[in-house]
Amino acid sequence: MAVFITDLAAFLPNAPVSNEQMEQILGMVNAVPSRTRAIILRNNRIRSRHYALHPETGLSTHSNAELTAEAVRRLRPYPGFSAADIECLCCGTASPDQLMPGHGPMVHGELGGKPCEVVSTAGICLSGMTAFKYAYMNVALGLSKNAVATGSELASTFMRAQLCSDVDPRKAAALEAQPILSFDADFLRWMLSDGAGAAYLSDTPAPEGLSLRIDWIEHLSFAHELETCMYAGAVKGANGRIKGWREHDSLHEAFDQGSFLIKQDTKLLNREIIRTAVERTLPRIIEKHALSAEDVQWFLPHYSSDYFRQDLHDRMKGIDFRIPQERWFTNLAEKGNTGAASIFIILEELFHSGRIQKGERLLCFIPESGRFSMCYMQLTAV
Repeated sequence: MAVFITDLAAFLPNAPVSNEQMEQILGMVNAVPSRTRAIILRNNRIRSRHYALHPETGLSTHSNAELTAEAVRRLRPYPGFSAADIECLCCGTASPDQLMPGHGPMVHGELGGKPCEVVSTAGICLSGMTAFKYAYMNVALGLSKNAVATGSELASTFMRAQLCSDVDPRKAAALEAQPILSFDADFLRWMLSDGAGAAYLSDTPAPEGLSLRIDWIEHLSFAHELETCMYAGAVKGANGRIKGWREHDSLHEAFDQGSFLIKQDTKLLNREIIRTAVERTLPRIIEKHALSAEDVQWFLPHYSSDYFRQDLHDRMKGIDFRIPQERWFTNLAEKGNTGAASIFIILEELFHSGRIQKGERLLCFIPESGRFSMCYMQLTAV
């Protein structure tokens, strides 16, 4: 059964935060300005982002569940739509508000409505797409006539100075001789943003206006070959092994070791992310779906930093799948890197822009560096 996206919505909390405001809101770690902030921002080319934090107090203004519920409330697939109409709710995030229960039921609790099937998907950037794919399959199999899929992140709460500061005074005394945080943690502090997006999926296209038919969704994991790259709630040893926070002798030790920071192995990321996304993944999808670059009118890549844009273009060209950059659409510079929400927020802006013409094909690209998983999705405007 064909499945259609008939509306998309996004919610970005509070006013946009400029590069100059970031440390004022997140706070300076150990009261010392970041030594890596300038070079990271120069490479990612993000000019503004959103934080669910009060700009003066630094206190949270929204939970992740509240962000997600607000995105769902903004959906307008037809007049009079409400949460009570949702038959299947699928929610993905890397940053739920709690360990238990799952993110999906918490969003359902915020929305109200009526009983419905609810699914939570975990992971990092692909958690939004695994939620989306479950929603798609649910409708495609005729189990539900509609489904709502969401992707959301509340990254700012990981990045506040209070959680990043050294608790051991002996470490704080050595700050002049070494960076405040490992680069793997400071790198992400200036990369991630808060936000939520939602998509309404139906077994019929909208009677008027634009709908996007979901042609296929493919995602592949390369965890059997590559070690962990992005993680939280753990520390990574020299041998690549991940030690979870519960393996420590105490919560104090886990915090002292930086277990609760979001980290990324930047050397591994730089070496593998685009190579795996293109050379290892894309040829399989091209062969399976007889995919041609000439048939793609819009390429929607979710890359975490503008630093990767040219390499992505060049490697796609290298396998004879060149999509000219004038056919690319991204809002990273203004909306920031919202992880699992990013592809929803990208799609939402383009969907409501009036620029998509019926018959055009959209190719979405969503990589995840956690253990290197890649997703591609093709949509057709109808």
